Amino acid sequence: MLHRVLVAAERAARKGMWEGERLRWRLFHPVTVGARVILMREGQVLLVRHGYRPGWFLPGGGVDKGETLEEAARREAKEEAGATLDEVRLLGVYADFPGGKDDYIAVFGSERFAWEPPRPGGEIVEVRWFEAEALPADIDPGCARRVAEWRGGGGPFAGRW
Repeated sequence: MLHRVLVAAERAARKGMWEGERLRWRLFHPVTVGARVILMREGQVLLVRHGYRPGWFLPGGGVDKGETLEEAARREAKEEAGATLDEVRLLGVYADFPGGKDDYIAVFGSERFAWEPPRPGGEIVEVRWFEAEALPADIDPGCARRVAEWRGGGGPFAGRW
């Protein structure tokens, strides 16, 4: 019985924290800046799966204070995907407005990099190569569009995620 009460209390606390976070976003409306990386090799693209949300994504994350967009992309490629980039090219900068947030994402691409499978653990639960022409059904739609743009050449692009 005590276990059920504790589990219910924990769920209520988490829900309250989530609601508090949503309120904070609405009141202070912060802008976030992130960087993602398209890693292409022999017609395949490297995607990651996070432990905190479903689906496949391009490796990436937030830009740290004092870090350039390219530095963030290089760091995230290493941390999330095990890739050390030799060359990197800006594909574009995109805007996303989920749930009242203002997110801006710089997307870089590289076809020249050293790759070593990352150790499991942390926020990334799986890293996998996919044929660029046969992306998984549960890939983030914005990530799928960016892969198509990279494969089509051109850029840099700007627009909505």
